[in-house]
Amino acid sequence: MEKQHTVWTPKLLLRLGIALFLLYLAIHYWAAFSAFALKALRAAKPLVWGCILAYLVNILMVFYERHYGKKASASLLVRKSRRPVCLLLAFLTLFGIATAIVSLVIPELISALELIVDRILKVVVPLLENLLENPDFVRFLPEELLEFLNTMDWESRLTQLLSLITEGLGATVIIAADTVFSLISTLVSLLIAVIFSVYVLLSKEKLLCQFGRLCRRYLRPSWNAKLSHVLHVANDCFHRYIVGQCLEAAILGVLCTVGMLLLGLPYAPMIGALIGVTALIPVAGAYIGALVGVFLILTISPVEALVFLVFLVVLQQFEGNIIYPKVVGSSIGLPAIWVLAAITVGGGLSGIVGMLLGVPITSIVYRLIEEDLEQKDACPPQGGACTSPDGPCA
Repeated sequence: MEKQHTVWTPKLLLRLGIALFLLYLAIHYWAAFSAFALKALRAAKPLVWGCILAYLVNILMVFYERHYGKKASASLLVRKSRRPVCLLLAFLTLFGIATAIVSLVIPELISALELIVDRILKVVVPLLENLLENPDFVRFLPEELLEFLNTMDWESRLTQLLSLITEGLGATVIIAADTVFSLISTLVSLLIAVIFSVYVLLSKEKLLCQFGRLCRRYLRPSWNAKLSHVLHVANDCFHRYIVGQCLEAAILGVLCTVGMLLLGLPYAPMIGALIGVTALIPVAGAYIGALVGVFLILTISPVEALVFLVFLVVLQQFEGNIIYPKVVGSSIGLPAIWVLAAITVGGGLSGIVGMLLGVPITSIVYRLIEEDLEQKDACPPQGGACTSPDGPCA
């Protein structure tokens, strides 16, 4: 086959010149460009969170839409109200789950902290009192310190302390005002994100249609097909990962709670809910919740803390070898070694967020590479026969 030579038409030269000019501007004004891009990203943060929230809520909304108003006998009112009702049910479900978790964790955590503080005070305060009342202990104190304590003008020191507090009151007020402003700004951003997610979900078909028209208009057909396939794979991997991870976390939390109740261990509902929430982080999440659980139970009984630790290790083995491969592993199609690699690298780059996103992103890349390799193996470049089960290669 003869190689096709590029024809340097005026239109192609114009495009090349514009691309080189834009590249020059990006390099020469990189500091200003990057500062503007960061400022734009900060301004668009509520919209980004709104898109993320819309994607999560859409999973529940689609589930409700499968069972609401799908029958042919459904009335016109039911069919018209299908999207708003399912959207409301999805938001109420998320709010109910969050409320249940908070109501289980926060009161028990507060009572545990109160117990820890009470036990520390019962040990430390009598110890200090005994030391101060012990003449042998006072005898070992330096004479300079005793003289300083005896000759100190406590009234003047107190006046100076009040003066310092008064002078620092202005700075305290400024810090408090900044904190309140930051809290209000966060609440406003959250409200904008929720409102934007509602608009996205109510008109998601229209938005997808508009995006498809833009891609067909400004992208080559081959590029458009590849982009559509990549987005389809990404959506499928993220959907399977989120559903599987939430289901696995719920199962683990319920099993942990039931097991602790059967063993008579304290803080069973709270620790079970905490284990379930932290289990959303693959592999390492449950161990994070386990550390908190061991610490809380240790304040009551070291023996019960040891029993809980042994129980959780057994439960983790059962979950890792039976539940996780069935619920999550098979759904995302990612080998265990790559799951561990994705969590390690993602956590090192972006902390917990990286650990959450590392597995689905790695699953997308793994699936695309696997599809490409299978296509290359099925269609030899030397013109051999295609062995693809879908028929002859194009």
